Amino acid sequence: MKTRKLEIHCPTCGSGEVFYSCTPNCCFNHVCAECGTTFEPVTTLAGGTVAGIVPPDPPPEAADPTAACIRCDSTAVYLAEDGTPVCAKCGARLKLELTEVAPG
Repeated sequence: MKTRKLEIHCPTCGSGEVFYSCTPNCCFNHVCAECGTTFEPVTTLAGGTVAGIVPPDPPPEAADPTAACIRCDSTAVYLAEDGTPVCAKCGARLKLELTEVAPG
């Protein structure tokens, strides 16, 4: 299954210009370039697993949006062809939620 980079839209203004502003071993703070809102994405299990996941090409860059898989803690979370977040490490189908929202 082909995947693409994780896309997250700002919960305040809806912009897709969202950047990851920390490191995975610290937190998952993201910031919106348009309005300055900060937030942290988290995943929950959506049910089921997927096999044959192919990571996006090119791979995400360090500032691209990211989230940790709730099952295995991997940051290899990408969007499947249908737009569902999936973990390339364990194959979990995921849901993405935004927490710690602080409007800019």
